[in-house]
Amino acid sequence: MKFQDIVSRLFESEDFQSFKEEKPDAFPCSGFFSIDVNEKDNKQHIDYFVPSENKVYSFKLEAGGERVPTEFQDDKKPEKVSLNHEFNFNEMKDLVTNAMSEKGMKNQIQKYLFSFQHSPETGRDYLLGTIFISGLALLKIKINLEKKKIESFEKKSFMQMMNVFKNKGKKEKGESKADSEQGKEIQKQPEEDSSNEQKQDSKVSSQ
Repeated sequence: MKFQDIVSRLFESEDFQSFKEEKPDAFPCSGFFSIDVNEKDNKQHIDYFVPSENKVYSFKLEAGGERVPTEFQDDKKPEKVSLNHEFNFNEMKDLVTNAMSEKGMKNQIQKYLFSFQHSPETGRDYLLGTIFISGLALLKIKINLEKKKIESFEKKSFMQMMNVFKNKGKKEKGESKADSEQGKEIQKQPEEDSSNEQKQDSKVSSQ
């Protein structure tokens, strides 16, 4: 899946074309991409911030470009991201699996979540990844899109991440729409893992 293919689908959607005419000051501020290894829950969202309304609109490309408005009340305004990047999500997945191999990790990957954001500190756009792996664990990574290189790699448990989101209570200042989507996915993942384990146990019992 190429990033530019997703961008083309956005630009070609009727809802987006009317949106740009209605809100000429809008600019892209983030993206959220979910890649399910079992192809059951793939999502591609690109978000636009409208300064005159102080709102973020998320375009769901898996739903034909459906526009979903989101209130934005934080003091820290979203940063503009570039939609001109040339990369393939298969390349990003390879970066993850290669890094795991180098660290001797044999966990199975279940789902990739990528948040597309701009860092004002470095002036660069990044992919921030949350990778669900077997053993009730996940990986937190940061990919430099210019160099196509992982800049940070950390393994965490589900309980660590669940505690982080429970302590937040509500969306923090400066947290992007993509961050919020990642939080929702992290909180529901243990339920999915539990359901899958029950199915596997049932299969074993019936054999």
